[in-house]
Amino acid sequence: MFNRTSRQTAAALASISLLAGCGLFSDEDAEAEQKIVVGSTSEPSTLDPAASWDNSWEMFRNVFQTLVSFPTGSTYPQPDAARSCKFADKSNQVFECVLREGLTFSNGDKLDAAAVKHSFDRIRKIDVQGGPAGLLESLQEVETSGDDTVIFRLKKPDATFPFILATPAMSIVDPAEYPMDKLREDGKLTGSGPYVLDSYAGGEKAELTRNEHYDGFANRRNKSVTIEYFKDSDTLFGALKKKEIDAIYRGLTSEQVVELEEKKAENEDLQLVETVGADIRYLVFNPKDPAAGKLAVRQAVAQVVDRDALVAKVYQGTAEPLYSMVPKGIAGHATSFFDLYGDPDVDKARAILEEAGITEPVALTFWYTTDRYGSGTAAEFAELKRQLEGSGLFDVTLRSKPWKEFQAGYQKGEYPVFGRGWFPDFPDPDNFIAPFVGKNNALSTPYESNEITQQLLPQSRKVSDRAAVARQFERAQEIFVGDVRLLPLWQGKLYVASTEDIAGGERALDPQTVMQLWELYRKASW
Repeated sequence: MFNRTSRQTAAALASISLLAGCGLFSDEDAEAEQKIVVGSTSEPSTLDPAASWDNSWEMFRNVFQTLVSFPTGSTYPQPDAARSCKFADKSNQVFECVLREGLTFSNGDKLDAAAVKHSFDRIRKIDVQGGPAGLLESLQEVETSGDDTVIFRLKKPDATFPFILATPAMSIVDPAEYPMDKLREDGKLTGSGPYVLDSYAGGEKAELTRNEHYDGFANRRNKSVTIEYFKDSDTLFGALKKKEIDAIYRGLTSEQVVELEEKKAENEDLQLVETVGADIRYLVFNPKDPAAGKLAVRQAVAQVVDRDALVAKVYQGTAEPLYSMVPKGIAGHATSFFDLYGDPDVDKARAILEEAGITEPVALTFWYTTDRYGSGTAAEFAELKRQLEGSGLFDVTLRSKPWKEFQAGYQKGEYPVFGRGWFPDFPDPDNFIAPFVGKNNALSTPYESNEITQQLLPQSRKVSDRAAVARQFERAQEIFVGDVRLLPLWQGKLYVASTEDIAGGERALDPQTVMQLWELYRKASW
């Protein structure tokens, strides 16, 4: 996911606010009551599910259907386009789904087993770099039986497969509108989800209205949603306070969250809800870079970085230090980096470098995106630069680009060190390990680890009881610590803010940290 709050925040905080003061005197007024405008700094990088493993999922969840999904309150995938799904064997290698009867896409085309097979086959055939094909590595083939039954045959046991099916990347698309061998590029969407995308202006806004053909679990509490995309958090927050928009999702800074918490008199018409988060931020080191490719350099960075100071100065309590890629609240969480490195220590870092024959300050270029995780990202990297250069061991240059350009750069392997966020595809430790390893991982930075990919992950995927696989994931994190290819920094909290006349914010985020827009509604004025 990505780029994808588990709830998400600090730099990727979610907030909701709706316009107040609508009367109920006429049908026109009543209809206006059901309309919501959502603001975000996180626009889709693509409108085609076959190309997305990032925060484009926000759009997909609301416009497309998946076979299974996470209704509010669920911790295990439940039927969505399917009326039933289950493993059909004891070894977790054959997964079978039976579709709801009479499903159609928003254009009236039939949604049947053939359409489901087409959707999965094209993901693997197009195989976009950094795209969702990486989620389907365990899939051998997709078969159909009649119009309503889809059978997934796996190469090996994979107890996480139902979770993968629930990700918006596995959205079901219309074969007549989405070619098998290339991405759709006309700026339109055709799905079977709760909403229809009426219009889309990249970087500006998306207009969603109810899909009258929809048949699924979502109970839509509003009539339509407009999503407005903002370039920076200040403009976004200003629009919320001026009530120029009805809702804000993703992109508020920690300072803005703190303002909502502490200046209640000035924001008396707003309310704030805090939720435990599972989104993480981390650094990625490119092994092909002359400096970042050296283990001693990566170890020295890990020894110098002060997570406590980073969280305190930049995120002001809206995040907490993270010492493993698996965050708190997820089975298998550990404190592996702290166990090895302990508190920040410049002398230890210097000794690591000197032992490797490095005696001059190491020049490193750190890259980050300006518009994916909120404006707080710039302050975060400024603090990292301050810490590393303050040690006297590093000379850090900061570079940044908007998300689409930034993404293209890291996919080409252009960045020595870059920052990424991870919003879980699903709430399982597998999803904080598997996406980052292997040749075709979510970072487009190959990371070969045979022990993880050939032993630990296969072992864990044989076990349906996901609470019983902690040992494998603790070992995987020990390997991450030894290689320091990834350096976890912090774990976020999720905040939802709304005007006092708005309800549904506490139900709007699913376990994948994706906003379910249909949960938002305006309370009756009287």
